[in-house]
Amino acid sequence: MTTHDRYANPVAEGLWTVPASGSARFTWEYDDGRDRLLALYQKGKDKQWDAAKRIDWSLEVDPYDPLGLPDESLTIHGTRYWDSFSPQNRAELRRHYASWQFSQFLHGEQGAMVCAARIVESVPDLDAKFYSATQTMDEARHAELYSRFLHEKIGMLYPINDNLQALLGDTLRDSRWDMPYLGMQVLIEGLALAAFGLIRDTTSKPLPKQLLAYVMQDEARHVAFGRMALRDYYSQLTRAELAEREDFVIEGCYLMRDRLRGTEVLENFGIPLADAEAISEQSEYLTFFRKLLFSRIVPCVKDIGLWGPRLQRAYLDMGVFELGDSNLDLLMQQDEDIAEQLDAERFAAEEAARIAEVEAAIASGAVAD
Repeated sequence: MTTHDRYANPVAEGLWTVPASGSARFTWEYDDGRDRLLALYQKGKDKQWDAAKRIDWSLEVDPYDPLGLPDESLTIHGTRYWDSFSPQNRAELRRHYASWQFSQFLHGEQGAMVCAARIVESVPDLDAKFYSATQTMDEARHAELYSRFLHEKIGMLYPINDNLQALLGDTLRDSRWDMPYLGMQVLIEGLALAAFGLIRDTTSKPLPKQLLAYVMQDEARHVAFGRMALRDYYSQLTRAELAEREDFVIEGCYLMRDRLRGTEVLENFGIPLADAEAISEQSEYLTFFRKLLFSRIVPCVKDIGLWGPRLQRAYLDMGVFELGDSNLDLLMQQDEDIAEQLDAERFAAEEAARIAEVEAAIASGAVAD
């Protein structure tokens, strides 16, 4: 069965082709580099891993409850539509929601892979090219594992959300070399990280927890890279040039806040679009989730030097201005630590199981003697 046959909604055949502009930049300076970026590049090499081996794909997943989240996390919970759903409808709804969420993660990771490759091509500094090359591999791995999870464990995919596709297209079409950093690593990946983190910290299912924890460990490096590169570059720009980038951030943030809500799922269950939008707007869980989405974006935007009056007013309007004072370094370190702790727990359990197996074999042999 092809992927096209697994989409819950029809998806266009063929390729989505985005006309690219801009220049490929070569540098003949191979000696000097920023120590912190070269250190990040070394870390990127050291931390490479194989999704086929590090993740325990033998873990079973119930496609009708793949994340083990409470019913309250479904936007229609508590509405008349929810009350009218049978247990089978509710189970199918959970499957669709998980499929929609992880499909957007998958499409975003393919976009991140393309953007990282564009950065290798267009960024003027060799140290940044080196690191972006490791990130391109990271993003390929993420797309691989989300694709496998959707195909093998849920058995359903959703097309890319129109607004995510619009932001990704705007990012790729811009000829300025810093825009793939800003659009992808600050906005799209910042938003994705918050979504990953919420599910990672609330899911009761071990396989999706592994996927998200290990992806977030990689993404902590990617965010650090984008901050370093953009902070250095934006300190050299004029106020007018910074304002252009702030306008891009404002438009992208409103687009993601107002439109990335999964109404496509509700429409597939016969709920009219107007009702689906109203339900999403009134959902307490989604209100909390939408604010959380900016927990990684706002402090990063402030850190790289995009903090003009218009941008601050936009964040005040969204109710996320105070997130600018969040400790982004602490959040990134926590992402690293959670993945390492998960590894330690898994390997300790596996070692204990091996020891028990050996002891049982010895005991069995002793009895036979």
